Amino acid sequence: MARFAKAPGQRIPRTVDEQELAVRVVLGQQVSLKAARTHARRIVEAYGQPVPDSYGGLTHVFPAVEQLAEIDPAHLAFPKSRQRSLITLIRAMADGEVVLDTGCDWNRARDQLLALPGIGPWTAEVIAMRGLGDPDAFLVGDLGVQLAAKQLGLPADPRPLAEHSLRWRPWRSYATQHLWTALDHAVNEWPPKEK
Repeated sequence: MARFAKAPGQRIPRTVDEQELAVRVVLGQQVSLKAARTHARRIVEAYGQPVPDSYGGLTHVFPAVEQLAEIDPAHLAFPKSRQRSLITLIRAMADGEVVLDTGCDWNRARDQLLALPGIGPWTAEVIAMRGLGDPDAFLVGDLGVQLAAKQLGLPADPRPLAEHSLRWRPWRSYATQHLWTALDHAVNEWPPKEK
């Protein structure tokens, strides 16, 4: 599509810490980016190791799941159902029930994630894409993907969009990136505008 020429050379940004990304994705479920950052900051300040950084803004290292295994719900200022999801995810990663690392099987990781309460397809696909580097993750339930698909004349409803996306295999992560880029959103402006 000509619209995708807007952002040539798309790459799928991948994390260096799969478990941290998984925690951050659950923290960001159904909240704004600002709220997700606030939740992450609280956890990092309570459990992360302080870092002396007199020249920058780094204050702590994100805690490992082993450090978070006995997290106090007092540090989780969000609904109990999401607290339960986060705590279950952290413990499952700490115990090895959910394996998220460079060499893991992407589909097995999805199955392990989806078996946890409160972890749905959107969360599993974001973790597969951004955490595990799966080039074929597709966020059919993502509102931005659906909106962009509609704007581009593609099916916007999840079932027909998922069916349509099969022609993009095995590169649906890239299609997701291009769909997001097609939106008129500040995150798509480069260089970023000054506030």
